[in-house]
Amino acid sequence: MYLKKLSLTNFKNYEQTDLEFSPKINCIVGNNGVGKTNILDAIHYISLTKSFFNNIDSISIRHGEDYFIIQGTLVRDGEEDQIYCAFHKLKQKALKKNSKEYQRLSDHVGKYPVVMISPADSAIISEGSEERRKFLNKIISQYNAEYLDSVLKYNKALQQRNKLLKDFKSSGTFENEVLSIWDSQLVKYGSYVYKERDVLVNELIPVFQEYYSMISSEKEEVTLSYRSHLSEGDFTEALQNSVDKDRILEYTTVGIHKDDLILEMNNYPVKSLGSQGQQKSYLVALKLAKFDYIKRKAGLAPILLLDDIFDKFDAERVEQIIRLVGNHRFGQIFITDTHQSRLHEILASHKTEYKLFRINENIVEEAI
Repeated sequence: MYLKKLSLTNFKNYEQTDLEFSPKINCIVGNNGVGKTNILDAIHYISLTKSFFNNIDSISIRHGEDYFIIQGTLVRDGEEDQIYCAFHKLKQKALKKNSKEYQRLSDHVGKYPVVMISPADSAIISEGSEERRKFLNKIISQYNAEYLDSVLKYNKALQQRNKLLKDFKSSGTFENEVLSIWDSQLVKYGSYVYKERDVLVNELIPVFQEYYSMISSEKEEVTLSYRSHLSEGDFTEALQNSVDKDRILEYTTVGIHKDDLILEMNNYPVKSLGSQGQQKSYLVALKLAKFDYIKRKAGLAPILLLDDIFDKFDAERVEQIIRLVGNHRFGQIFITDTHQSRLHEILASHKTEYKLFRINENIVEEAI
């Protein structure tokens, strides 16, 4: 699978641009702030129906305009699919495949998988558990439609249960039978989500550790582990035991919405122990393990987006990464960088097929 063509209209800093890519490696170079990352984000949009960086579509509209349009030609199993994604400030987001509009955006997720490696990944380490749950969700959703549906239904039931707890508090009443209706929904969908997350993490660990050792010349021991209330006992019983606490706090205190992924190096949190370079290596290894896992589950290689990989890495380590991703295990790759000569030198030394695009003043030109 690969992206053959991309067309942007009023997307972020681009008024109009049309690009045709190599099915192998595509390099996008230019100074900071010229819009290199925006092209990668547009690819993320047509693959996963949303931005990698935020959930507010209006932010992606070019300043002074009311809408954006992203169109792409994706080739899968020899067949070309035309993907159309548009958002208008006064309308709902529209997504079409071969001119046929999706009734639910979630039905598109997983058809054209993508993995982005970006400096923004640092939030997985530095921020709260929600970021790490999002990381797990983004992996499983790209090969398992039932999982995404279960997460959405769980979150809806959670909102209703929390609203009920607030209503009980304000009215001074309590109806356990009504609460149990939402409990059964949480148990049904939460148990499925927990099972899928548990399988993912256990299978991800050895692949992640292998990639870390390839990328890093350091001798640290890196580990992952999954923490969930559901691993501690029966979910229904846990909900019943927490009712008094939930009524006082007016929200649900146990469930998969509290899950976390524990990231460690030498038995200490990587957040506190790891240097910037070690943390970056940790995250790149985690994302490459994600790539391998989706490839195995979905049966095709995701598009790999490498945004500013020289950030906090020396040239030798970047060369290791590019050598790694340039082999047959990976499919189409997009790389952004500020230095054309640096990237050209590395790729030329490996005799890898690639296209190079240069951005200057919102204009994207293919370098010959």
